[in-house]
Amino acid sequence: MPPSARPKAVVNHSPGSSTSTVERAMRVLRVMSEGGNARLTDIAAAADLDKATALRLLEVMVRDGFVMRNARSKQFSLGPELMVLGAAALRRFDPRPLARPSLLRLVGRFEDSVVLSIPSGVESLCIDVEEGTYPIRANYLRVGSRRPLGAGAGSLALLAWMPEAEREAALDILASQMGRYPRITPALLRERIANARERGYVVLLDVVVERMGGIAVPILDPEGRPVAALSIAALNERILTREAALAQALQHESTVCQVRWAEAQQHRAAPRAPAKESFR
Repeated sequence: MPPSARPKAVVNHSPGSSTSTVERAMRVLRVMSEGGNARLTDIAAAADLDKATALRLLEVMVRDGFVMRNARSKQFSLGPELMVLGAAALRRFDPRPLARPSLLRLVGRFEDSVVLSIPSGVESLCIDVEEGTYPIRANYLRVGSRRPLGAGAGSLALLAWMPEAEREAALDILASQMGRYPRITPALLRERIANARERGYVVLLDVVVERMGGIAVPILDPEGRPVAALSIAALNERILTREAALAQALQHESTVCQVRWAEAQQHRAAPRAPAKESFR
């Protein structure tokens, strides 16, 4: 999907505030985060910037290695410096190795695509996808794709299990961010959140894509905060006819991930024994 076809970058300013250069640069990088090559016009439109401003920011990022520009096509792509930053961030927080066995088991059992998402502000970020073998796949979800919280089963699971004060603040912001999803209203989100908290999982059908939907559960850290979400995307009838089995399997895999997450946190927090000095 070209940047011009993506939703504009989510920006929240207080009344009368001005947008700083850093904020504009972050919007450009967020637009480009789905990978691939992109034209200046598309980047500027998706980041809600004029072309001159977008070009000025991109030229600085090209100079410093955060963006690359193809000399022939004049298109832009993410640069190697971002790989360094990404590797550093993943050393601190990377749920993919913990959750990947769960993705594989769920796809092997149900044959539909399984998605791993994490929260990023008032958005969810898709960080891993295992495509199912069933002919109709969730092609609208790719690694690096972003959605407002609530625009999809996985992102709704992240929203539903946020601490109440944070969830209310997010809902206030999201009320103006759902332009691409006219079926998603504040009332619908609150209703689905209440249902999800009651039964322990999210079901969202016919809201984002016609005749398709998802079922999802959160992955919680030891303090009960959602650090990720597991979701299965499928045709509506494939969810409705197997809802109980899907929910049970997702909840089981979520528990497995939570145990592995807690063990990994304990391992990182454990003091290391000092290296023994050898004498010859």
